[in-house]
Amino acid sequence: MNNFQFISNSETDTINFARNLASNLKKSDIVILTGELGSGKTKFVEGFLSFFGLENEISSPTFTIVNEYITKNFPIYHFDVYRLEDSSEFYEIGGEEYFENGICLIEWGEIIQDALPNKYIHITFKKDDNNENVRILNIELVGNFNKDVLGGLF
Repeated sequence: MNNFQFISNSETDTINFARNLASNLKKSDIVILTGELGSGKTKFVEGFLSFFGLENEISSPTFTIVNEYITKNFPIYHFDVYRLEDSSEFYEIGGEEYFENGICLIEWGEIIQDALPNKYIHITFKKDDNNENVRILNIELVGNFNKDVLGGLF
């Protein structure tokens, strides 16, 4: 089974989940973040970067497409591909060249689905209709990820 669900009851839960995931990933791992505006993607990225001591450096790559964060071992590339028409534009900017060089966090990654390698983690964020603080994170491990990458939460 490669599908899991995490219920986040607060921004802190989302940040802690992301930190936990970050602690188990390595260079060339890719995380796709999908979900409507305000569903928790930015809080996830904040938590992910905080594992590497970069919590004060987060900024949205909406207009630059990608932000690069340097860690002591490898870079983290944070993409926001919302403004791209399709994967051809991703190829035009050399996006696939980032995949092997560091960890890639890609917001709106479903837009470039056909450009993705055959191994990645896809997290879909959904707001809970009954509680404004709750987020439902549906996690799909695509390719040969072991569920241990999720930090023993499942």
